[in-house]
Amino acid sequence: MEAEATILHADLDAFYASVEQLLDPSLLGKPIAVGGGVVLACSYEAKKFGVRGAMSGREAKKLCPELIFVPGHFKEYQRLGDAAIAILDDYTPLVERISIDEAFADVAGTAHLFGPPLAVAQIVRKRVRDEIGLPISIGVARTKHLAKIGSQVAKPDGLCFIDPRIELEFLHDLPVELMWGVGPATKARLAGIGVTTIGQLSATPGQSLERLLGPAASEKLKALSFNRDPRSIDMDRRARSAGAQSALGKKPATAKVIEPTLRLLADRICSRLRAKSLSGKTVTARVRFSDMRAVTRALTLDAPVAATGIVTEIAQDLVAGILRDHPREATISLLAISVSHLQYQPVLQLELSMGLAGEARRPGTKRGASRWMADKAMDKVRTRFGWEAIGYANVVLEGTRSVPDGFRELAEKEL
Repeated sequence: MEAEATILHADLDAFYASVEQLLDPSLLGKPIAVGGGVVLACSYEAKKFGVRGAMSGREAKKLCPELIFVPGHFKEYQRLGDAAIAILDDYTPLVERISIDEAFADVAGTAHLFGPPLAVAQIVRKRVRDEIGLPISIGVARTKHLAKIGSQVAKPDGLCFIDPRIELEFLHDLPVELMWGVGPATKARLAGIGVTTIGQLSATPGQSLERLLGPAASEKLKALSFNRDPRSIDMDRRARSAGAQSALGKKPATAKVIEPTLRLLADRICSRLRAKSLSGKTVTARVRFSDMRAVTRALTLDAPVAATGIVTEIAQDLVAGILRDHPREATISLLAISVSHLQYQPVLQLELSMGLAGEARRPGTKRGASRWMADKAMDKVRTRFGWEAIGYANVVLEGTRSVPDGFRELAEKEL
């Protein structure tokens, strides 16, 4: 018996910009951007002019002279995002929150209470619009992957129900970049062998994909191209990583730009980890160049870390390696760090010095422990007097600013 389409993927449309228009109705129908020097998010009216996230404010203004910049109301984003996603809870206990503005839900077995899945999706959309005042798009399908694609196809402010009987026909006509795991770099590689649709990918021999993308990625994408996605709703989703990023506009790839930015990002990440008694073994850094190409490097350590100085130095080494491998790239538009493979670590395990290289980056050595203790002292000051009460000199003196932490809630839509 063929499985039913019972998975919903609900995604609030142009969420940050839509909230700003809700808070100030005079902005409705106008091109707006959240941010200033850099566009953090923008409305659909702005997107029509080619404005996009991470674009410099100056470039955005050239594309859209009527663009209105607003500073952002991050507490309102959290409040309204919570309220919208909570509506799903009224129809099923099987809800998986992915980010501040999107969630999966499985409504199998609730038809006798609320009607079929399509009816539930229609009710949820109406309630979010009437009670919260925000537009939301929903995809309804047999799997999580296809439901997410459906919500993208439905945007803006729409509903897409994908009948299991025609799901491959629907899926194979779509552009390959709608698939989970196909970013700009993978899209370009696939285009190089003439693959631009999901149907073309499904027809590509596995060996060709493996040579192009590697065994893991090729196997995953091949399965998804046939809508083979066994994942169920994860109601107990926990953060698997902590990350932060800074959209820079277009800045020279110099130490004066890179070092304070990475330290600020590491400070944000590690303070959150320490607050939850977490440490991580893998540090990942990402650099995006001015042409929007991104390169990622990672290092996995022997012992988990949560000290700002250690994460900063590792990220600096990773970024330096990226720049050495791309000597012609003189301009960067984004820096990002994440710490993953997290584990609970309420106390620091000390270790004896053996005089080995790299001991300063081991958390339990004398140097590593002193860094961790200094960070904990800063945490206490900030808890009592606020984040701005104390900080690192090069961050403060350079005036470095990162995207506010409210934007990190987008599922850490992973680095």
